[in-house]
Amino acid sequence: MKKTIMIVDDSIVTRNEIEQLLKDTNFDVIYQCRSGEEALEAYEREKPDIVTMDIIMPGIDGIEASKRLLEHHPEAGIIIISSLVYDKTLQMVQKLGPSVPFVFKPIKKSYFIEALIKVSDAISKK
Repeated sequence: MKKTIMIVDDSIVTRNEIEQLLKDTNFDVIYQCRSGEEALEAYEREKPDIVTMDIIMPGIDGIEASKRLLEHHPEAGIIIISSLVYDKTLQMVQKLGPSVPFVFKPIKKSYFIEALIKVSDAISKK
């Protein structure tokens, strides 16, 4: 059975890129969001299996949105996707928990699918 994905990124180019990467996989994009606020609202409605979350967005950033999402839904599967490859950023992502992987932009499909499988396996065990 396919896992459902919600993409959160302020760039339509990146959202479309992620959706294209998931064509012909076991992952189905069911919703796209442009901000952390929109993601928190949409999660309640859509209940995706996995959320891909950009960090830098207008309003609530991806780290804060992920924290809030995990506070209310500890079962949520989250993958952080960003071009911000700094030690401080990686430390913030690590604080979200060991089951929240970080995928670098530009997105390499093999690493992205590997992260999706890791998160998918983790949420199956919850």
